[in-house]
Amino acid sequence: MESIKPGADALFILLGAIMVLAMHAGFAFLELGTVRQKNQVNALVKILVDFSVSTVAYFFVGYTVAYGTDFMTGAGTLAANNGYELVKFFFLLTFAAAIPAIVSGGIAERARFGPQLIATAVIVGLIYPFFEGAVWGADSAFQAWVKGIGGADFHDFAGSVVVHAVGGWIGLAAVVLLGARHNRYRKDGSLSAHPPSSIPFLALGAWILAVGWFGFNVMSAQTIDKISGLVAVNSLMAMVGGTLVAVLMGRNDPGFAYNGPLAGLVAVCAGSDVMHPAGALVVGGAAGGLFVLFFTWTQNKWKIDDVLGVWPLHGLCGAWGGIACGIFGQEALGGLGGVSLMSQVIGTLAGVAWALTGGFLVYGVLRMAMGLRLSAEEEFNGADLSIHRIGATPERETTW
Repeated sequence: MESIKPGADALFILLGAIMVLAMHAGFAFLELGTVRQKNQVNALVKILVDFSVSTVAYFFVGYTVAYGTDFMTGAGTLAANNGYELVKFFFLLTFAAAIPAIVSGGIAERARFGPQLIATAVIVGLIYPFFEGAVWGADSAFQAWVKGIGGADFHDFAGSVVVHAVGGWIGLAAVVLLGARHNRYRKDGSLSAHPPSSIPFLALGAWILAVGWFGFNVMSAQTIDKISGLVAVNSLMAMVGGTLVAVLMGRNDPGFAYNGPLAGLVAVCAGSDVMHPAGALVVGGAAGGLFVLFFTWTQNKWKIDDVLGVWPLHGLCGAWGGIACGIFGQEALGGLGGVSLMSQVIGTLAGVAWALTGGFLVYGVLRMAMGLRLSAEEEFNGADLSIHRIGATPERETTW
């Protein structure tokens, strides 16, 4: 068994990487179904190209920043242990690339293509890996500091804070700096409703994300001997909890119904390995409620034009998940213990502060240097024709 374990570990984490890679199709279709039809092509292209830029940035810079591993060695060295370090990079890359995929949904329909790709490279190469390494890297000074105050390390098993909260709060900074879509909020106080262009595509995106999430969470064990059915069932319970509360509070609105499970899954990532399934159900349900409430307030009361609701979904539900791990992971509530509420609060606040600072810095510099958004005419015509020169369903002309 010992002789086949390196190969089994490499296969295990490779399957996880493939499942999370598939989640990026979910990001694409969730955005495609939510935005107006004239921006659907842009949604599809952005996710793919952002992933490609993320791969280059993370391979040459980001992974080294986070873990100190440099891949600029011979292929023979890289192939050691069945190439485990390479497939681990692949797995963690799919997490890193989720950051620009999250941001993409918030800034949809009016963001320029080039500046967003530059932002992706900087965020995945530098901003995200610093916090990733602080939480998940070996011999972390940050974790030692947190443990000295709270009595335990900051626990984030699969990235409620490291991935989702960081992505959501960077997205909030980008949305604020970019501004609302043209005519979304009028001077007389009224607003233009932009309903989803395709509920079937929105639902498809949500389903792809939900299925892939079991690779996101379960495979975060990273070796086959650490796999846990507890993680899988906790993910399941949080998913259904988020769905049921969101559909109830959202009054059967399909947009809320299909974002509810994602809210629950975001929140359970941090403590999925230490909570009791009943606790995970509560955590997911609370996340579904948070999403419905704050999405509504963000759009209607505060007039922040976050198209897909990435701040409430990832930013707030991710932060809730980080803190909830310190509550529902306690033995008194059926958890495995070994977590500290104080440590979870400190780690979560640190992630939020780092993401906001990095987001405003990156997008603020880009706005001053080259501008972030399309012109009024380009936005009116839609990102599909303005950037990609073709619509999602071009009609066949007789001259063709």
